[in-house]
Amino acid sequence: MPTVRTNDIETYYERRGEGPPVVFVHGAIVDHSQWDPQLEALSDQYTTIAYDVRGHGRTGGSQRGRYSVDLFADDLDALLDALEFDEAVICGLSTGGCIAQVYAARHPDRVAGLVLADTFAPDYLSVGERLQRSLLLRATVPFVRLFGYERVERWLVRLQERISGEGVSGDYENIERIRETGPKMSTDEFAKVIGAVAGFHRTEVRFPAISAPTLVCYGEHEAPFMRRQARRLATEIGGATLLAVPGGGHASNLDNLEFVTDAVHELLAEVYPGETAETAEVSDGSGA
Repeated sequence: MPTVRTNDIETYYERRGEGPPVVFVHGAIVDHSQWDPQLEALSDQYTTIAYDVRGHGRTGGSQRGRYSVDLFADDLDALLDALEFDEAVICGLSTGGCIAQVYAARHPDRVAGLVLADTFAPDYLSVGERLQRSLLLRATVPFVRLFGYERVERWLVRLQERISGEGVSGDYENIERIRETGPKMSTDEFAKVIGAVAGFHRTEVRFPAISAPTLVCYGEHEAPFMRRQARRLATEIGGATLLAVPGGGHASNLDNLEFVTDAVHELLAEVYPGETAETAEVSDGSGA
């Protein structure tokens, strides 16, 4: 089982392919396999890495009493150090997108390109968003202690669909399959992860510091506040491309994997144009 030391934990990761590095950061309460389709599809040209964020999957928990997105970003920096990557394209979804934007703003010299999928900036854009991102999330912890996070999340999915309409959660069976195959998360770790997400509004992100080519994408059926946040991120990050994923919900990379994979591939071709040219030469039989 491949792991590297990152700060005070052993971080589990999976690595495929050879070439310029692309690192995928998953959302809360799932694991690295959330990005499996893109990890595999892009590995013919790139070194693709997906890892389990602290508290999740095979990385598991730690002795720290609380977590934050800032801590998760520090872990990502330690991961790049341990894997000896000077820079990489960083792709984050949902909470992974929170981690990716914090990292890109604090370490712009280490981020060659950035993908922010189905995610949000620290600041609330409405009272309703504050209720959903903070109060509602924190309120789940006592119920998780009683019923388990899988059951509580199913309730939240139904509630979100009543509020925002059907399709907001996309094909939720994809997420359930990830939960079935991965290690279970303890309630204490769940509470720390939820605390980090609910407390993200306290994090400062200097968006003008992000200089890498950036793709912001969101599922077309996302909750209204998530769609507003995507537009805000694309505006705040100079030159960012904004894409709505047809048929996508909150895990748009799984709901429409071909569309998202192609979009990420286009960004990678922009970031690493030499790699694309070399691949084309090999495929048509021409020499160097």
